[in-house]
Amino acid sequence: MRTATGTASAVAPGQSPTASVASGMAAKIIEKFNTWAFKRAQPGRPALLHRLVTRQVSAGRSINFILYWGKGPRNDPEAPDLQCLDFLASFATRIATAHAPGARITLCLTDTHARLNGHSPERIERYFSAIEQLARQRGMAAVRLSGVVANYAPTSPPPAPDDPALLDTLERSAGRWYRGLETAREGARQYLAMNMVEKVAVERFAPDSIFVTFNGSELSALFPDNLPIFFMYSLKRGTAVKPWFLDADGHPYEASR
Repeated sequence: MRTATGTASAVAPGQSPTASVASGMAAKIIEKFNTWAFKRAQPGRPALLHRLVTRQVSAGRSINFILYWGKGPRNDPEAPDLQCLDFLASFATRIATAHAPGARITLCLTDTHARLNGHSPERIERYFSAIEQLARQRGMAAVRLSGVVANYAPTSPPPAPDDPALLDTLERSAGRWYRGLETAREGARQYLAMNMVEKVAVERFAPDSIFVTFNGSELSALFPDNLPIFFMYSLKRGTAVKPWFLDADGHPYEASR
């Protein structure tokens, strides 16, 4: 998302900042968004975060963010979706006060996960098309994860980590949301294998981006290996529930397997 809000830059128009100036500017930009108003935990790979923002500052480019947006039981956006999108827009606006090119946020709509969980193609398209329109109204971009994978997936799927605790966590989630033909455990295994491919594809698609997640660090194995990670609240400070898992009144859905 780009905005035209003024900046604190000390670089004359048309000139590139020196390395030390760019580094200092990057630190100020990071301070703008790396606050407890937005973050639920300290960023992953902070040194990489600083290097990436410094590189974007030196090139006069926007600070880029990419995040997964999933699908829950609802087929139409409701108040929680709008609140989350507005929260993301305020996040971008805050960055623009320190960096003229602003921030660009890309929603990666996880149609692959929705299909695995048993949602019909019609319902997936209905929900994600509406979310995409709402995102673009707020200056954000949106892509389908299936398209990213089709164009950027590795030739050989990376192996899934041998981590029983991680698989147990994913199985608990699958027990709530997976509606496929297999057991919740098998659904979790398939989800984990998919994520190994998808995280590589996302990293290749958006190499100059910060990966935003509403999840906690216990799922770090699912995130791109070479991007900075920003652990963010979803709707407001103190709330990390994903909006697509909230009903129209903002209450979490109950499992109904």
